[in-house]
Amino acid sequence: MTTFFAPDPDLQATLEQVLEQVRAEFALTPTQIAVTWVVYDPPYIVNTGGALSADDFWQHRPQGASYRGVELIYPASVVKLFYLVAAHEWVEQGMISPSAELDRALKDMIVDSSNDATSLVVDLLSGTTSGPELPPGPFETWCYQRNIINRFFQSLPWPELVGVNMNQKPWGDGPYGRERAFVGEHYENRNRLTTDAIARLIHSIAGGVAVSAARSQTMLSLLARHQPTAPPAPGEEDQFTGFLGEGLPRGTRLYSKAGYTSKVRHDAAYFELPSGEPGLLVTFIESSVHSKNRQILPRLASLIVQHMVSP
Repeated sequence: MTTFFAPDPDLQATLEQVLEQVRAEFALTPTQIAVTWVVYDPPYIVNTGGALSADDFWQHRPQGASYRGVELIYPASVVKLFYLVAAHEWVEQGMISPSAELDRALKDMIVDSSNDATSLVVDLLSGTTSGPELPPGPFETWCYQRNIINRFFQSLPWPELVGVNMNQKPWGDGPYGRERAFVGEHYENRNRLTTDAIARLIHSIAGGVAVSAARSQTMLSLLARHQPTAPPAPGEEDQFTGFLGEGLPRGTRLYSKAGYTSKVRHDAAYFELPSGEPGLLVTFIESSVHSKNRQILPRLASLIVQHMVSP
């Protein structure tokens, strides 16, 4: 499989070294973490305001490395990145109408990671709604409609999307009714993504080629993160503290989307260091123990940046 990034042996060796250190420090097993790391050499092709056409943009392959980057993993709220891109595509193509309420839902879905807002977005994208269980015939139609998001992304010539699934709403307490039937008795139809797939999607947004240059910039602005003035309250998360952003140097411009549950802690970030050098880092952690640890992702990010500024 040819990835959007060009695998670099030196970067791969560095990533393996970093991961060995992180696993040793936090007692992570080899299968509890997955990472995709991309670096950009000048002249930078990202965050250019859409200076490159899509055809020209995809001719450039940045250097990268990954560890378990093709493993299908439950993405938690990181899947909302795909719903964001799909919503802009639907509006661009006239499949749904623009509205202030849609804009509000997209903002809350990304900025605050609201599951309620995401529920509305998924309903608009698929023409489905949650509710009681359905008879077999109507339920089959409902399932087909809900899979429209999968069909759209599978239509893209991206090998990174092989095997992914993004047809489920995120929940607090869990799905009920037709949603519970749809996810499967053993949750076999739950969302699943890879760090490579997420890295490519963020790469397209930062590159100004996700839907359009203007829409890419709108999406990127929603992903902007800033260091909070105070740490989150106990039991709360702010998508910065305890995630990749906390490990980046002050003055770094950060655009990210985190995902977390009692069993996973994920983050996907495009960033520009104070020097202006861009980078992309997607990290998944699967562990009911380590999902609560707010030190792992910042530590990983800080080690990655050390190698970027002092290769």
